[in-house]
Parts: sequence; structure tokens; C-alpha cells
Amino acid sequence: MVNVPGLAGAPAADRCLVMGVVNVTPDSFSDGGRWFGADTAIEHGLEMVSLGADIVDVGGESTRPGAQRVSAEEELRRVKPVITELVKAGVLVSVDTMRAQVAEWALEAGVSLVNDVSGGLADPYMARLVAKARVPYVVVHWRGHSHDMYSRARYADVVREVHDELAQRVGAVIAEGLDPSMIVLDPGLGFSKNPAALGPEAHNWQLLAGLPELARIGGHDFPVLVGASRKRYLSRLFDQVDGELRPFTENDAATVAITALAAAAGAWCVRVHEVPANADAVRAAAAYQAAVVYRGGAAYRAGHRS
Repeated sequence: MVNVPGLAGAPAADRCLVMGVVNVTPDSFSDGGRWFGADTAIEHGLEMVSLGADIVDVGGESTRPGAQRVSAEEELRRVKPVITELVKAGVLVSVDTMRAQVAEWALEAGVSLVNDVSGGLADPYMARLVAKARVPYVVVHWRGHSHDMYSRARYADVVREVHDELAQRVGAVIAEGLDPSMIVLDPGLGFSKNPAALGPEAHNWQLLAGLPELARIGGHDFPVLVGASRKRYLSRLFDQVDGELRPFTENDAATVAITALAAAAGAWCVRVHEVPANADAVRAAAAYQAAVVYRGGAAYRAGHRS
């Protein structure tokens, strides 16, 4: 497991971390605006920590498929009271934003991590800002805004192409002064990825299977954040009699399965909407990983005794 320098307050990385999602939006795909009010969002963030979240990720702009952008002023209005109170309570907070203006305010307010779904492409000032602040920066694979992202989901080899595009972004943010040790990668599950559940066009599943390959760029293994929670491709695994997609909120059990698989594959952190079962899953995955290492060592020792 990879430690991320600069993430003060995080537990020792002997297991995959759990990031709880707080969407301060009226139109999120995952919760339909359930936490839109500041008071309910703050309460939800605190509850997530009490249930096992290591980090709380606060966002004020929906990135669901088809979403239109809100103004920076509206985004700030939504997140300011939530971030302020969570930081005051001692919570390790990340800000989910594509705007340097929002990230700058959040950093001054005490957030510990910037989670940029655009990987720095939406705002050319973001990488320089984060570099100056010397905080970890999540570089997400992205090909365009939500309103037309599925039109960009064309790949000959999705793992290779996402790897190469992430490598380009890593080079670009390092050129802006960001310390490579502060970079976290995210394959951007669901973002400009075909939502097919199975088959040759199942981009999200191929990326999950290729996490170790995605993490290695320029001879360096970067920590990886996996945001699979409740996403559309999980709904498509389960047939509906009326032909409609299974509701996103019914994908929590499938999300836990992905969490366990991603953690066992070496993910640094998983971003989830429901914390308790996922917190259990990362600990189970850590125990499994330890057993694998032990068995490998036992086989090695046995081979040298024979």
C-alpha cells in the first residue's frame, strides 16, 4: 500500500482508505439531492467519519451524465458552510471540484486533498495552485464535460489509452510544479466510458482489471483512487423486467464487491456513498493481501529447504 505525503491526519496505509461522498447538489445521480442542505450535509459527513470513513469528499457541482455546469459562485455557496464545519470538527476533507477558484477557497479553509474530475483540463490554473499549496491532487481520467461525455467513449484498447492519457496529465501537472509524490490517479470510471455491463465494450470492468497497469507511469507506481460506487455500469448487471435500469441506490452491495476487489488489487482509496460495509471490505481485503504475502513467503522458504 502506498502512503501519500502531505495527507496529514490519514491513518497508516496498511489498508485501502475509504473516502465518503457528500454531494451538496440537488441533482446528483446517486442520492437525488438528499444532502443538498448545508446542515444535512454536515451531519452526513460527520456520520460517515463515525462509521469508518477516513476522508470526506465534498462537492458542489454534479458530474452525473448529462449534467450542466453551475457557476463558481453557486458551487462555492453550496460547499463553504459544509467544508468549514467539517474541517472545524477535525475531519480530513477533500474538495471535489474542477475549478481553481473553488479549490483555492477550500485550501484556505483547511481541506487536505483536491479531487479534480477533469485532471486539470477544465481549469489551466488548477495544477499550479495545488502545487503551490503542496497538498495531494487526484488526477482523474477525463475527456470532456458530463453533457456529452458518452460521445467520447471510443477506445481501441481502453486500458492502454487511459494509461497513456493519464501519463500525459501527470507530465503536465509535474511541469506546473507539482511534486510527483503528491499525485493520486483515478481511472475515471463512468466518465467517457461506455456503461455496458459486460462484453468487449465494458470499459469500466477492463479498467478495474487493469489497475496495476494504470498505476505504473514512467517507472513509478502512483497511488490509485477508485470511484465505482453506485455507477450505471453496475445497474446494467441486473436485468429489470420493465427494461429500466436498476436504481442506483440498489447498487451498494455490488459496490462493496468492487471495493474488496480494488483494495485487494492495491488501490490506495475507494470513494463510496455508503461507508460501513465498504469499511469492512477494505479490512477484509487487507487480511487477504497479508495472507497472500505470507503464503508466497512460505512457498519461497519451502523451496529453499528442499
